Amino acid sequence: MCRCLGAFLISPFVGRITDWFKKAEGVTDYVADDDPGVKSVQEIFRYYKQHDIRTIVMGASFRNTDQIKALAGCDRLTISPGLLDELARDDSTVARALSGEHEAPSCHRALAETEFRWGLNQNAMATEKLADGIRGFERDHLTLLSMLSAKI
Repeated sequence: MCRCLGAFLISPFVGRITDWFKKAEGVTDYVADDDPGVKSVQEIFRYYKQHDIRTIVMGASFRNTDQIKALAGCDRLTISPGLLDELARDDSTVARALSGEHEAPSCHRALAETEFRWGLNQNAMATEKLADGIRGFERDHLTLLSMLSAKI
């Protein structure tokens, strides 16, 4: 859908996806290779590169540096100052984990809106987090409008 709508950038929230799965599965932590938030961004990134989708993938909302390292090579990452400090103190080498250069191109079939909505509804995490995100953006939008109108 991002390609069809011409989205410049998407920003999947790694930590929020992980938090949802921790709660749903009763898990206290994941290693990076099994982290659902990391796996989600890896899957999106690889799909976009394989299908030559130019939308930038920017992982965000990290909970730890292992998540960041597991996504090294993603188009963009937005990292909190605290985690940047941790990375700066870390002397280990970070290998590139993602690269779109080696992905084999394949045919891409656009989804009809009904197919997209059905697929979305099959994923409880995606459905809940998307709805939460939209409600949050609307709250922020209304707050901003209120702040701006108070200044006028």
